[in-house]
Amino acid sequence: MATTSDDLICAIATPPGQGGIGIIRLSGSGASALAESLCNKTLKPRHATYADFSDSNGALDNGIAIYFPGPRSFTGEDVVELQGHGGPVIQQQILTALCDGGARLARPGEFSERAFANGKIDLLQAESIADLIAARSASAARAALTTLKGVFSEQVNSITTQLIRLRVQVEAAIDFPDEDIEILQDASLRKLFIQLYRDIGSLIATSRQGRLINNGLDVALVGAPNVGKSSLLNRLSGDEAAIVTDVPGTTRDLLKVDVLLNDLPIRLVDTAGLRDSDDPVEQIGIARAREQIGAADRVLLVVAADEVNAGITRDDIQVQASAIVKEMGLVQDDLPAEATSRWPDALLLVVNKIDLVDDAALRQLFAAGPGELPEPIFISAKQGLGLDALIARVADSAQFNQASAPFAARQRHVEALKAAYQSLELADNLIQQGDSAELIAEELQIAHRHLGEITGTMTPDDLLGKIFSEFCIGK
Repeated sequence: MATTSDDLICAIATPPGQGGIGIIRLSGSGASALAESLCNKTLKPRHATYADFSDSNGALDNGIAIYFPGPRSFTGEDVVELQGHGGPVIQQQILTALCDGGARLARPGEFSERAFANGKIDLLQAESIADLIAARSASAARAALTTLKGVFSEQVNSITTQLIRLRVQVEAAIDFPDEDIEILQDASLRKLFIQLYRDIGSLIATSRQGRLINNGLDVALVGAPNVGKSSLLNRLSGDEAAIVTDVPGTTRDLLKVDVLLNDLPIRLVDTAGLRDSDDPVEQIGIARAREQIGAADRVLLVVAADEVNAGITRDDIQVQASAIVKEMGLVQDDLPAEATSRWPDALLLVVNKIDLVDDAALRQLFAAGPGELPEPIFISAKQGLGLDALIARVADSAQFNQASAPFAARQRHVEALKAAYQSLELADNLIQQGDSAELIAEELQIAHRHLGEITGTMTPDDLLGKIFSEFCIGK
């Protein structure tokens, strides 16, 4: 469990800038006394008290004060919320008065961190607060709220309970060495393994969907100059975000646009055209494009239909694909060339400008000939043709299914579940090989630790610090 200081902390809980209402949150021992000195009134627990806020220099604002005594509060400590006018000068004056009275400014996420440390929420629920605030779609908001209500935690805790039962049986084999073989080969032990495989595997699949609906995909648009990458970005975003000209090399830096396509959050990244160039500025853009390829969840390799008709061959496209696969880190540079001939699901081939050519002949060209190419997605960014098929293929490549994402998840949750599953497999294999109960117990303990990292029961302090530092101040 995380530990926090006993300091009295304060922060603005509403977004910065001007607004009708501004809320300042105060938490810690002495919160009510400090707030009462500012309000010049006694605060009744869980009642809204209208008051004039003032310090030694005079009136600051007027509004409502609400006192929540611990442990029945968000943080588990004494909490006071001062709801006044949403002017930055006014709020800063109140913060100054509170700090002069003994409070300090809260760190990012410190209120949620204290709620976690005091057992009011687990780590999954704490993260879901940030996810709910940052939700990019209605589905993402609903999923985050479901996690906040504890649905994800309940499933992890249920699996943990089963794993503990399994560990107890294996530990019994250690305590009774004369009967260890009989205990480890008991049918009930095998049933526990099978049930854990099913439950963790199912939760991994669901968590992947939760991660997609929460974080979405980074999708890089790559290809040679003038194949229509910027036009495609503009069409998908519904905005003229990128400059489009007939001059090769117009795009020289990364252009990122967040869009919501079929309820899947996507960050589209337009990149500089990949080619040899003597222009130092364009060279920087191309280098950044290659970096983005390595960071992207999905890469759309865009080729122009008219250029294919003019002589670009399947082999030329295959060479481009092989280079991109390496940039994505899916193969090592020292592998033979034929190892890069397979197209991964993360790389999609998009044939643009089909309005400029004979569509039937173009499709026949890609359907025939040697060399492995995926089924292309034929589009016209200019005329908006084929975009529904493109969006569907991107979603399918990620195995996105909105209906199977009942809660929000993060990549660290998916990785922890996968690690727990792998340790469970290792323990199972050790049993089949007749290895010692001590080795089996160690693998199960590792699996237990990975599950604990999800909810925060076994989480290193450095990971907690990283998680809560990403929260906004006042949360």
